[in-house]
Amino acid sequence: MPELPEVETVRKGLNQLTLNQEITGGDVLLNRTIAYPFSVGEFVNGIEKNAIATWHRRGKYLLAELSSPSSTSWLGVHLRMTGQLLWLHRDEPLHKHTRVRLFFGNQQELRFVDQRTFGKIWWVPPGVAVESIITGLAKLAADPFSPEFTVEYLASKLKNRRRPIKTALLDQSVVAGLGNIYADEALFKSGILPETLCIDLQLKQIELLRTAIIQVLETSIEAGGTTFSNFLNVKGTNGNYGGVAWVYNRAGEPCRVCGMPIQRIRLAGRSSHFCSECQTPGGIRRRD
Repeated sequence: MPELPEVETVRKGLNQLTLNQEITGGDVLLNRTIAYPFSVGEFVNGIEKNAIATWHRRGKYLLAELSSPSSTSWLGVHLRMTGQLLWLHRDEPLHKHTRVRLFFGNQQELRFVDQRTFGKIWWVPPGVAVESIITGLAKLAADPFSPEFTVEYLASKLKNRRRPIKTALLDQSVVAGLGNIYADEALFKSGILPETLCIDLQLKQIELLRTAIIQVLETSIEAGGTTFSNFLNVKGTNGNYGGVAWVYNRAGEPCRVCGMPIQRIRLAGRSSHFCSECQTPGGIRRRD
């Protein structure tokens, strides 16, 4: 957490609020939040007097294209477990977990709040390849909303893998942006048990899984993402997908389709939620 829908929700909010606004300064309250450059002073000097042209999302990364009269640079953000980007008036009291502040005109600021301190921010100087600084970008698989994410593509990523499909879906080199919540949800909608080995999946199951991944992500984005603990959008509002989730975080509750209790197991150290009636070994049961 946050996963693709939460990051996409933040991206859309940032594009509504921050575009074409110049960064007038910054304040770093926790130095290790800045992954690059290694000098906090160089980071602040680098972003100053740059306007935000647009925000992009790649997997779970946020990338702001920064423009100045003479050059283009990039600001990268990864929220990790508990990171939040909040658009606030500068008079708002500082949250105790505030790590970085970016200042704009009209007394507005963008605050990076991160309780667990795993989140990272990068400034990529002009003329430097973004992937050479934010190295995790080069390892990302296709985005579920990209033209590359075809049935054939997903089948090639899962081919001959002798590990559970749930574990594979959490691998960012298989599908970019998925995490625990939406892997569980997509497996439910496609009728696939989380323990099913990738090598045992039929092509029809992979086709249903691809469709289910896209559908659950679209539904969650429309709901503003999921808030079970820390996620807030840039205006400080919770996401609403959790109230309609099929299986995630619903252990012991009745399945919304068949009424059987939702089960919870551990796979590779992560919780997996599923319905033993709607998800069957080798079964093809699509959830609409």
